[in-house]
Amino acid sequence: MAAMKIFSCFKCLALTALLALVGGVAFMYAGIYPMGADVPHNRLTYWVLETLRERSVARASNGIQVPADLDSPERLLNGGADYNDMCSGCHLKPGKTQSDFTLGLYPAPPDLTEVHDTHGGDAEAEDRRRFWIIKHGIKASGMPAWAPGHDDERIWNMVAFLKRLPELSPEQYQILTARGDNNQDHH
Repeated sequence: MAAMKIFSCFKCLALTALLALVGGVAFMYAGIYPMGADVPHNRLTYWVLETLRERSVARASNGIQVPADLDSPERLLNGGADYNDMCSGCHLKPGKTQSDFTLGLYPAPPDLTEVHDTHGGDAEAEDRRRFWIIKHGIKASGMPAWAPGHDDERIWNMVAFLKRLPELSPEQYQILTARGDNNQDHH
């Protein structure tokens, strides 16, 4: 008798899972979910995607070794020019509140001229997170993976610049992001 109840519960769970799977596939193929970047996700979808992204990046970046010289002036200067060329169109410059890209992207890219602390004051975890995101990008967000054209050293230079970016005035930013005419690596 107990075995019969267990089998009956198992059948009920299997049927429920099958119905959920069929319903999910039907929802996907119906094409009713709005995919335009001008229509925000509902709260549940947004929460699922945010949680998935944050947990995935935290796990993937956990073992990354942060260079000891990340606060060096050389890294700051080298990373500034790359940030200006590759990132400022979406993530802004000091004194800017929007750009053509920020107006049309969903989800909107974070304004990196503002302080963002996703690890409760753990600066090293934040540095690892920034490095991983720059290197690998974020799927379906507009954030490209920069690793194919940039070595780790260059990515760490951008991380060094990002640490200081929220403190910079527009004038300081202009000075730190200037690139010499003889630099052949610009984009």
